[in-house]
Amino acid sequence: MKRRIAFSSLCFLLPLLPVAQSVVSIKINGTINPVTADYIHRGIEKTYSQHAECLIIELNTPGGLLKSSRVIVGDLLGSPVPVVVFVYPSGAQAGSAGVFITLSAHIAAMAPGTNLGAAHPVEMQQQPDSIMNSKITNDAAAFIRSIAEKRHRDVQWAETAVRNSVSVSESEALKNKIIDLVAANTEDLLEKINGQSVELPTGTRVIHTKGAHIDLLEMGFVEKILNILCDPTIAYILMMLGMYGLLFELYNPGAIFPGIVGVIALVLAFYSFHTLPVNYAGLSLIIFGVILFLLEIKIVSHGLLAIGGAVSLLIGSLMLIRTGSTFEVLRISRAAIFTSVALSVLFFLGIIGLGLKAQRRTPVTGVEGIIGQTGISLEPLSPAGTVQIHSEIWRAITVGESIGKGEKVRVVGLDNLTLHVKSITG
Repeated sequence: MKRRIAFSSLCFLLPLLPVAQSVVSIKINGTINPVTADYIHRGIEKTYSQHAECLIIELNTPGGLLKSSRVIVGDLLGSPVPVVVFVYPSGAQAGSAGVFITLSAHIAAMAPGTNLGAAHPVEMQQQPDSIMNSKITNDAAAFIRSIAEKRHRDVQWAETAVRNSVSVSESEALKNKIIDLVAANTEDLLEKINGQSVELPTGTRVIHTKGAHIDLLEMGFVEKILNILCDPTIAYILMMLGMYGLLFELYNPGAIFPGIVGVIALVLAFYSFHTLPVNYAGLSLIIFGVILFLLEIKIVSHGLLAIGGAVSLLIGSLMLIRTGSTFEVLRISRAAIFTSVALSVLFFLGIIGLGLKAQRRTPVTGVEGIIGQTGISLEPLSPAGTVQIHSEIWRAITVGESIGKGEKVRVVGLDNLTLHVKSITG
């Protein structure tokens, strides 16, 4: 009887005992792209499935694709679990597209020594016309205003961040109510957000994070590879390797290795371009430039085709990634572009130089190769006989006076495998 009473009391008290809380944490350190959007979506799903208190996004990004940022913002605004965006560690930034993500969080936090906003003016590789640029800016401004209003943040600053690319430190952001708090590290963050209430689609929820266990969700191996491939510079290098690999295979059938590398590189490049805003006019100029280099090998243009190929390749590379907004910072490294163009020019000019050198070289085979060679007569030539040229015995006819045995002769002609020779003795 006593055991039953004890068991019943234990069952009654268990729900009242404190349960060890947990939070899910993910780290974004790089540009915002489709892989980043999928990663954050997976973090929200894991937080919900594990009944964790919240999802913490440690953010350090210069920006990225505005399209991917819209997907992320949509996930954060409709998230069934609290999401905390933490600009961390010290020295980190939430620039460009990162501003949208930070402002859309239920709780926005920053570490000391971090900044929010456009830290530097973004260089656009292809400026859209003024009307299109105005439409893009107005659309982004309206988008960030709606986010700020939804999360009760400074709407005026949010719009200024889009239109004027302003940036603020963590102390300025806290003072102007752009963010909710400043935390030294993740543990400090958990202490400060403990007990705060957030608005979810299902209603108000209070976060209990004091002493919570942090469950770090890392990118999977495939996600890491795809994230690297989303880098425009990597995509550009893969494309150039793929094109030249296939060209080497076509010019040297049976080499196999260049062809395999070329196909793999091109497939990976096409995947990268699928996730990037590619300007197909730039891609066409790159292909046209390679074609001009190939024609230079076949056609004597005194370098005009090579110059045209270099110009086409350079312009096409610079405009390959189409930037649709000043908040999008994805671009190909200038160093990679100039290096690729320089190597292409040097390679094709080297091939052209070897070809011209081969054309100027004295023939060593055939009719042209035998004429002018010297040898020794093996018997008197008056006018016919045999001579030895480079250890080969030939039927020969003298041109002019008779030639005695053992005299040096020079080949001056060839007719049906019979040499015409002259004496060079004396």
